[in-house]
Amino acid sequence: MIVQAIFYIFAGLLIFSASMVITVRNPVFAALFLVLSFFSSAAIWLMLEAEFLAIALVLVYVGAVMVLFLFVIMMLDINLTRLREGFASYLPLGIVVALLMMIAMGLVVGSGYFRTEGVSPVVSHAPDYSNTTELGKALYTLYLYPFEIAGAILLVAIIAAIALTMRKPRSTKTQQPALQVQVKKEDRLKIIKMQSEQQQ
Repeated sequence: MIVQAIFYIFAGLLIFSASMVITVRNPVFAALFLVLSFFSSAAIWLMLEAEFLAIALVLVYVGAVMVLFLFVIMMLDINLTRLREGFASYLPLGIVVALLMMIAMGLVVGSGYFRTEGVSPVVSHAPDYSNTTELGKALYTLYLYPFEIAGAILLVAIIAAIALTMRKPRSTKTQQPALQVQVKKEDRLKIIKMQSEQQQ
């Protein structure tokens, strides 16, 4: 009973923070509500004994990605008045899309595909149980080929992103040490003999 109450508390907090991310007008507050939603998700994953995923979510997304988001948002000169003007005009369309998504989710849940009869109950493990070890065994045994394929796809995406950014000719001036060494003093210094001018 206590576990269910804690789950509903964090689930409600997650829904509230996720809704505030898309409805709040200040982008800094939206990023902070996204941090709160990440913490709520991590708490739910801890209840499901997925400690590695919860810690990775907090450390990677909250500790690195969201800090980067906050720096970018605060360094950009965002015109908040212009954002507020566009919010009211897109509100009816947003409500229609939200209702359609809720209807679609209701139809999927009510279709009977997500049945709870055949689902095995959650088994409590011993204190020395390591979720990270089990995840590593499953990742590098059963899902080794999909893991390697995902790594190759990400590598190709990184190479493509670098190629897209470097396709334009470079406008920066770079030094060429090989040519600098070959320069002689006659090329750099030229002495000109001139007649002295008489003072009047």
